[in-house]
Amino acid sequence: MTQPPIGGAAGTPGDPSHQEPPGVAPAPGPFPAPPPGPPPAPAPGTFPAPAPGPFSASAPGAFPAPSPGPFSAPAPGPFPAPPPGGFPAPAPGYPPQPGPVPPKKRRGLLITSIVLAAAILLCGGGGTAAFLTLRNADEGQGAKEPAVAVDGFLTAVYQDRDARKAATFVCSTARDDKKIAAKVAEVEKYAAQYQNPRFRWTTPKVDNRTGDRATVTTKVTMTTSDEKVADQDLRFTVVQKTGWWVCEVG
Repeated sequence: MTQPPIGGAAGTPGDPSHQEPPGVAPAPGPFPAPPPGPPPAPAPGTFPAPAPGPFSASAPGAFPAPSPGPFSAPAPGPFPAPPPGGFPAPAPGYPPQPGPVPPKKRRGLLITSIVLAAAILLCGGGGTAAFLTLRNADEGQGAKEPAVAVDGFLTAVYQDRDARKAATFVCSTARDDKKIAAKVAEVEKYAAQYQNPRFRWTTPKVDNRTGDRATVTTKVTMTTSDEKVADQDLRFTVVQKTGWWVCEVG
């Protein structure tokens, strides 16, 4: 005998069912209606215990404890713990900025901005020797020795700051009064940028002398009251006419 569908007139309401036309019994579905009465209890051993799922407790020793979540403490490795204070350590490849270096006495090339003006008085600068504008005749008698001509020229430029006096040590083929005066003024402006600058030089030395031409070398040094020092090696070409004259410096 066919059982009435669940949720009929004499029981608890069930899900709404599809209404068939009057007088037509619903066709049995693929699943038969359950028998009346409570379902029987499963026989012992009929159904195995459910396999441990992702949220079930595992048997002791059967499965390892679940691994820590995404925010677990990192395993010891090459990444050190951040320093105390809440600020992370600097990223690899970006070393911390060094602290201020205490000031100290500097010499020579440590003051790279200083370029002694003797190298540009008779040349275009950069250590390249050059001749000044030509002139026709020599004036004066010149120095008795090549080293004397160089020493007199440096004294007039750096100590006396006298363009007229400096010109008396320059040969006629390299003498230009306006350019010499401009360069002496440039030395004065240069010296005004430092605290009490003082210029000195080593005794001019004749390195080579052939006939009426000689090469003389010296080192000019500038020192300041705040212990800044700069050196410049100079090489002069001195020629002999009525005396010895400075014609080239580099």
